[in-house]
Amino acid sequence: MILHLPNLTLRPFLPGDVESLARHANNRRVWQNLRDGFPHPYTEDDARRWVTHAAGMPDPQSVFAIVKDELVIGGIGVHRLDKDPVYRDTAELGYWLAEPYWGRGLMTQAVKAVTRYAFDELGLFRLEAGVFGWNVSSARVLEKAGYSLEGRLRKQVYKDGQRLDVLLYSRLRTDEVE
Repeated sequence: MILHLPNLTLRPFLPGDVESLARHANNRRVWQNLRDGFPHPYTEDDARRWVTHAAGMPDPQSVFAIVKDELVIGGIGVHRLDKDPVYRDTAELGYWLAEPYWGRGLMTQAVKAVTRYAFDELGLFRLEAGVFGWNVSSARVLEKAGYSLEGRLRKQVYKDGQRLDVLLYSRLRTDEVE
């Protein structure tokens, strides 16, 4: 599945993306806002592993490369939480964007598009996203994409030597769509 947006494209990760992915993901400021499963430094070997992992994921597609000018500048995807049936039709949204592209509205476009895709194509009812308390820009992206703040999880995570709050946002299929 390829999603063509006004200023970028969301598509599957491809073997030819390794160099661009490694170059854009290898940034401490990007890493600071992500879970520790996202390595730092981010090497070409890490990029190869990710591209192979993403290619092996079952259909329907749930992760996308964020592409601008034929370069991978980020990633976005949904991770289903319904391995336990009590969470049926619920997924977590995650994303990152290379620092040179911050503040241009690109991630808001991507979040809106993947949210629509998750509801319309994946049949999900609820999407949720956790944002580290210091990441005001990411919280704003979610708000602009129609997500609602559900709460602050006090000192929930430990990242980069600090205990941090997590802001939990969600959007339901039944929420008003722009």
